[in-house]
Amino acid sequence: MTVRLEHANITVTSPKATAAWMQDVFGWTIRWQGEAINGGYSLHVGEADSYLALYCPPEPLAKAPTSYGVNGGLNHIAVVVDDLDAVETRVRAAGFTPGEHHDYEPGRRFYFRDRDNIEFEVVEYDA
Repeated sequence: MTVRLEHANITVTSPKATAAWMQDVFGWTIRWQGEAINGGYSLHVGEADSYLALYCPPEPLAKAPTSYGVNGGLNHIAVVVDDLDAVETRVRAAGFTPGEHHDYEPGRRFYFRDRDNIEFEVVEYDA
């Protein structure tokens, strides 16, 4: 039996702005965009076999408490890359500040938060 994660759906303030930095940083493409549940707007950005669905409701939402302090919180999204240093350079160019860096088996990684305070982990696995 083959099991794989196809997508995750997250709420952001601007799907188009979020997708733009994801295209610049990760090289992803927009797969689909259009009307969504409750009169909102969604955009799917990623690769051929996996993506993030970026959802925005029609009215702005209040900021949520830290995800690590609520049940069901999305704590971070991890993205595997081939060249961690090059992606870190692109993260900085996109206006984000890399935070913690770790180097332990099976690879190196760093974390950053985007404009919606969503935490991303960027990982390069050892060859």
